[in-house]
Amino acid sequence: MSHTEQGLSQLGAASALPQCPDEAVLERVPNPHPDTNYVTRFTMPEFTSICPVTSQPDFAHLVLDFVADKWLVESKSLKLYLLSFRNHGAFHEDCTVAIGKRIVALIEPRWLRIGGYWYPRGGMPIDVFWQHGEVPSGTWVPDQGVQPYRGRG
Repeated sequence: MSHTEQGLSQLGAASALPQCPDEAVLERVPNPHPDTNYVTRFTMPEFTSICPVTSQPDFAHLVLDFVADKWLVESKSLKLYLLSFRNHGAFHEDCTVAIGKRIVALIEPRWLRIGGYWYPRGGMPIDVFWQHGEVPSGTWVPDQGVQPYRGRG
């Protein structure tokens, strides 16, 4: 089955960067192993958004883990969605939780967690964590592997 037959509009085609998260098209693909609990991890170590107060850029290391049910999030559409935050003004908590909720609405996973490890703003890092559901029994979930902010020390 081709990408277009699967209803995918971005995979295998040139795709413009959406100007904001609301314009971004997140797409899903069928889970090839819906009978198996396994963790899929997406990591974006150079996530960027805009502070809604100062209009200065904010940077984060995002780690998204989920156990799929019937659907997976298509990775190119996820990348374009995350990149669309570059011009979006929102606080760290809003960006992190909104991303998690939008993916949950799209793929209805058995479990999902997102860790937003934000670099310091005003001298203080802000880390944001959100989870949907419970980890299915017997599922191996590795640590997200991002060290707490330690400055120069």
